[in-house]
Amino acid sequence: MVGATALVAVSGGQHSVFAVLVLGMLALVMAHALVVEIQRQARRRSQIVWYRTDTVNTILLGCWAFIAAVTAVTPFAAPPVRAVSALLAAGYTAACLYFVAERRRAVTSPLRPAPAPAPAVDSSDPLAGSTPSV
Repeated sequence: MVGATALVAVSGGQHSVFAVLVLGMLALVMAHALVVEIQRQARRRSQIVWYRTDTVNTILLGCWAFIAAVTAVTPFAAPPVRAVSALLAAGYTAACLYFVAERRRAVTSPLRPAPAPAPAVDSSDPLAGSTPSV
């Protein structure tokens, strides 16, 4: 959706400046959401090894980068579309590399144990929970 929105913003037709700005901002917001989702997927601890879903995520990001790169080098596309496609190809490639790096880091990092519970404080003590003065 990020790529489609960005391409609609610069594609042919009579767009007002406002429409181009709104679609461009929408593409940026969706790009941010994509990065957040990549982080969430890469840092999940429910799977402690490289799993099939990780391979699927990597292949999807790679395919999007490839499609954007092919669109960027096609001679029949308008120059603004080719420029946006080149940016999208670079962005999707970076997203793919980022996902792989983050996922490998999450898989190889040791699990941190849960923090120990705080000791119980006697509630009848009037100074319970206060910090000592020096």
